[in-house]
Amino acid sequence: MLNGVTFTRYLIEEQRRIPGATGDFTSLVCDIATACKEISHAVNRGRLIRVLGSTDSRDIEGEIQQKLDSVANEIMITGVEWTGHLAGLVSEELADLFPIPAGYPRGKYLLLFDPLDGSANSEINVSVGTIFSVLRCPETVTELKPEHVLQPGVQQVCAGYAMYGPFTMLVFTSGQGVNGFTLDKNVGEFILTHPNMRIPADTQEFAVNMSNQRFWEPPVQRYVAECLQGADGVRGKNFNMRWIATLVAEVHRILNRGGLFMYPRDQREPRLPGRLRLLYEANPMAFIVEQAGGAASTGNERLLTVQPTGLHQRVPVILGARHEVERLASYHPPF
Repeated sequence: MLNGVTFTRYLIEEQRRIPGATGDFTSLVCDIATACKEISHAVNRGRLIRVLGSTDSRDIEGEIQQKLDSVANEIMITGVEWTGHLAGLVSEELADLFPIPAGYPRGKYLLLFDPLDGSANSEINVSVGTIFSVLRCPETVTELKPEHVLQPGVQQVCAGYAMYGPFTMLVFTSGQGVNGFTLDKNVGEFILTHPNMRIPADTQEFAVNMSNQRFWEPPVQRYVAECLQGADGVRGKNFNMRWIATLVAEVHRILNRGGLFMYPRDQREPRLPGRLRLLYEANPMAFIVEQAGGAASTGNERLLTVQPTGLHQRVPVILGARHEVERLASYHPPF
């Protein structure tokens, strides 16, 4: 072990700082971390257990599901549904809210998650990951309904992601900064390796899918054009561009070396305001980024204040270096 601080120890020490803490939250997050270890194992084995490639099914948005999506979804649900800490779950792979089955005790938290972000990239051995967010279930609720989950991101109790790449990492925040833990497979524990992760306010690197450029709104067109002009343009400096096509990997790069990520509003499908899902992709990542000193916006408003209207609602996302997010947001007309 690098320094001996396991994820479990970190959670327990944080719990001790909260008067009246019962340990329910700590136990829930430990269960999520255990499920992420199991998903990591499945991802690493890939073709060996015949779970790479697509299925014959499509998700609620009509997108083809990958085999690993279904495997990861099942691992997470079976890993947390029985614990007594949750009232319900929302998953990218499930069309509807998943209430805790009657045979299990019901808890006070709600888990929202993307079981395998970037799953299509697993076929070519590019990093993928699991994104999760925890909310409190309203105390007066006796019958859980979708509207009880539609809480803005500022109400998140915690958020995190696990990234499955050359090594497996768990990045986590409960509103007290951001810490990264690396899985030591020899002992089966996440070990604190990246304490107090911070995002510089300035950057010369941005990530965006340039193939969608013709569909972007004018403010985004303007911003990217200025970056591409480099030292000869109005910005007076050169920019690098990156694109991995896995949200977990994009955010992880920004947390480690700075940068800006954009999946802005575009006109490809006018009925959809964005590509990324608010509840279990954009909100948890925005929470992490803000806790690391960055910023997150739709272009028109702070991401964490967006009021959800549906379980699988999509939003435009701009996040990362605070000064760059603020600059791009300022190019947008008043909302």
